[in-house]
Amino acid sequence: MYLRHLQVTDFRSWEHVDLPLDQGPTVLVGPNGRGKTNLLEAVGYVATLGSHRVSTDAPLVRHGRDRALVRAAVVNEGRELTVELEIAPGRANRARVNRGAVGRPRDVLGILRTVLFSPEDLSLVRGDPSERRRFLDELLVQRAPRFAGVRSDYDRVLRQRNALLKTVGRGRRGRGDDPYVESTLQVWDDQLAEAGAELLAARLNLVADLAPFVASAYAEVAPDSRPALISYRSSLGDALPEGSGVPDGPRVTPDRMAEVLRGALARSRDAELERGVSLVGPHRDDLDLVLGQAPAKGYASHGESWSFALALRLASYQLLRDESGGEPVLLLDDVFAELDSRRRARLADVAAKAEQVLVTAAVEGDVPTELDGARYFVSEGEVTRG
Repeated sequence: MYLRHLQVTDFRSWEHVDLPLDQGPTVLVGPNGRGKTNLLEAVGYVATLGSHRVSTDAPLVRHGRDRALVRAAVVNEGRELTVELEIAPGRANRARVNRGAVGRPRDVLGILRTVLFSPEDLSLVRGDPSERRRFLDELLVQRAPRFAGVRSDYDRVLRQRNALLKTVGRGRRGRGDDPYVESTLQVWDDQLAEAGAELLAARLNLVADLAPFVASAYAEVAPDSRPALISYRSSLGDALPEGSGVPDGPRVTPDRMAEVLRGALARSRDAELERGVSLVGPHRDDLDLVLGQAPAKGYASHGESWSFALALRLASYQLLRDESGGEPVLLLDDVFAELDSRRRARLADVAAKAEQVLVTAAVEGDVPTELDGARYFVSEGEVTRG
């Protein structure tokens, strides 16, 4: 899989760019603040319908404009598809494939797969659990695009259930239980359990598949460090089936998880009504990152944290590459300047073997010689090929 052409209009700082691309390495060189990262962000948006830098679409539209356009020609196993996305904050985004409209923008997911490594990835190790949940869910969607719908359904049910818990919790203080309220909550319990079970089962199976790649990648980029381990920490605690999320353990099924979630919701009912919020489910979970016997967050050095972040991305790339669907495009956003020689060499070794890798750098000398390929120079409002 590779990106043959990228075109953006009114995306971030760019009024318009046409960028033909080749297989193998392509390096975008230019001073900071000239829009290199914006171009990689546009590529990532085609793959994920989201940005690695902001949580909403509004900042993606050039100041003073009401919409942005991103077009990408993607070649996978000899077949080319052109994806066009219209980003219009405040209105529904629109998508086309080969000039034909699709029902929903998320119907384009899976046409392009990417793995992005950027300076923001340090938050995977040092940031809040929401960063690690997002990492897992984005990787799930890259593996199987239908999980974009699963996550959307879960978030919708969660919002509505929380609103009901908050309203009911205020109303029942000092009063007895209301049978109607209890039956209404049961309906939302069932919906949350069904949507949450599919998401939870997929995350557990993903962590089981990803863990060996993370351990191997970390050992290669930091051979003198303690071993790296990942595991899934669930709000369900010991209620999870034994061996869930463990390499070589049993695969987890949504039916089994729905049963476990219903039981946990029933046990948490009083506490949830008191606090007015859902206390169990995938939205309360985390990905534990461990070095030796200690959690990476708070205990890892700066270099170890970078190594763990790099290992998570390299593991994602290797997992997707080994599965069907086409080798992902590797995006490296100004990361070589942040890495020491050993980590830089390991990343360059992987990147040089990729079908396509797009690299940004402020200084051309920061890019390893292994990634010798097409060069583009990015200046204010212009991209020229070297």
